[in-house]
Amino acid sequence: MNIDEAAAPKPVTDDDGMTWWYRWLCKIVGVLGGVSCAISGVWMCVTVNPLNIAAGVWMVLNAFVLFLCEVPFCCQFIEFANAVAARADKFKPWQKAFFYCGMALFPIFLSFSITTLFGNAIAFATGVLYGLASLGKKGDAVSYARLNHQKLGDEEKLTGMTDGSI
Repeated sequence: MNIDEAAAPKPVTDDDGMTWWYRWLCKIVGVLGGVSCAISGVWMCVTVNPLNIAAGVWMVLNAFVLFLCEVPFCCQFIEFANAVAARADKFKPWQKAFFYCGMALFPIFLSFSITTLFGNAIAFATGVLYGLASLGKKGDAVSYARLNHQKLGDEEKLTGMTDGSI
């Protein structure tokens, strides 16, 4: 290894392959989703319909879980906040995606309304962002062209037509 390779800064990534800016984007969207869930959840609880109250309580619970997992410093008054956040950071992106999307869909099934749709949309978007992160990085054009050229060469060998004759 020469000095240039050692001195070249590399983007900081963990095992999940997410860059620092995408990780921050997911966290910011998670916080916005928590805020929208909390506001909409409190609004849903101002009613006499028990399903609306249940959906509102679930949405407030979603907001708490999003804050706890994404920004534990907002929950400093809770003793176990850092332990839960450390465990949540160990989850793979597809696990977080499944969890966040499932949490966001449940109140919509309880009480389908504009408030539950808009209140959970950003929380669902957090799950979608983590789901996209689990797909991995997009390949570059050079490696794709090389793979495509190799594939065409393999097909020609299988058919036995390397000279172009029929």
